Amino acid sequence: MHKICLTLPTNRACAATISAMRGEAVYAAKHFDVEVHLLILDSSDEHAFAEHAKVVSEAYSVPNVIVHHLGEAEQRNFLQRVIDRAGAAKPDLMLDLMLPADVSYGACTNRAFLIGSALGCRSIHRRDSDSSYQVLNGEPVFPIHHELTSLGKRATEAAHGVSETTLDPAHADKPVALVGSSFVGELSVDISEIYQLDGNIYYDVVSLWAPSEWPEDEKRQWVDESFRGAGAESFIHDHSTLTTVDPMRVDMCNISFHHEVYERVPLPPATNTIGSDYFLIHLVYDGKLPGVLHNRNIVNFYTAERRTDFGFMAYQMRLTKFFLSMLYFNFIYGRMAAASESLLDDRHRVRASTIVEFVRESTRLDREENVQRLDSLDRSYRKLGGRYAEFADILASRSRRLLDEAREDIEDFALLMEAWEPLMHASRATSVHPLHR
Repeated sequence: MHKICLTLPTNRACAATISAMRGEAVYAAKHFDVEVHLLILDSSDEHAFAEHAKVVSEAYSVPNVIVHHLGEAEQRNFLQRVIDRAGAAKPDLMLDLMLPADVSYGACTNRAFLIGSALGCRSIHRRDSDSSYQVLNGEPVFPIHHELTSLGKRATEAAHGVSETTLDPAHADKPVALVGSSFVGELSVDISEIYQLDGNIYYDVVSLWAPSEWPEDEKRQWVDESFRGAGAESFIHDHSTLTTVDPMRVDMCNISFHHEVYERVPLPPATNTIGSDYFLIHLVYDGKLPGVLHNRNIVNFYTAERRTDFGFMAYQMRLTKFFLSMLYFNFIYGRMAAASESLLDDRHRVRASTIVEFVRESTRLDREENVQRLDSLDRSYRKLGGRYAEFADILASRSRRLLDEAREDIEDFALLMEAWEPLMHASRATSVHPLHR
């Protein structure tokens, strides 16, 4: 029996999701030889936190299912002890990169990586608070079924548990590093209103995350596929493919990683930036590590907060910062794709030092492309009018700072990556709960 970590980072009320995830944890413990650590990293307000705690406390005990509900104070305590033990050169900065004051999709998952390691888990299985499970014949369809069937096995062994194999035989001796699927329901990025208002502006906006040198027809195909997941496809029966998993076919609400991946490289800790948690999916793909793509898609939905004026402005800023980050990540992904299997050592482990070089190199890029991105957003949002035009005014007032932040986020990523191995090593010797140091 080995340990796994099923994790939910959240900053909003999601008692129903926590209850449903506990069902997935129970399923895993009953059907596989694992001890499941359900890890809830809770940054929600006092009222929501209390609701979540009630759900956790009222749950009946199940063998081999252990729930950890950690608020920010508990997370900070753990991180501080890990950082101290690791002897980080800039401890205050490391703590800020791991637990920033603002929303960070990468940082919350990095905390799960360190805590999962401290718990002795061999894999991380991530879900999101604004999602739920599909249902077949009255029963929820849990992605963890496919994740535990294949994750960590050599590809040659995993081939016996999937529906089909398209993996190049040259990679058959490598371990399955990732198992994931996508989502159905709402677009993963809250831009459907733009599409309804003006399809041409929708194209102009969404195409900003594609590499600038791509021809228009390639960008248009990219836009057509972006953020849509599996559309409205309903689950009818299982299908799984052993392959190198295309990053466009999986989502971070429905993903699992083997520890050999996230123990080597963290996620970018950028704040207020959507998409900052997708880096490892690209790394696994470019490094030609095997994965399994399955069809137990999760249902994505929007919370009420996104519909408010405040939520709209906050989300559009995160989307803008995502577009600006792509100047750097498109460059890094290009370098990783060219490096291919040389990203791995002779034991099929990621060479973190190589990734750091690519990240450092990207910080020297000319920012003119991002100036053009901001100009394009300004034009598009002013054409849309209303609150989009109001947001364009905010962009205009912050443009220089946003350009600086985009580069600083990448520099922070390099710093965290260089400190990651000592942090991960220290986490293995640190108790999650301070009463048991």
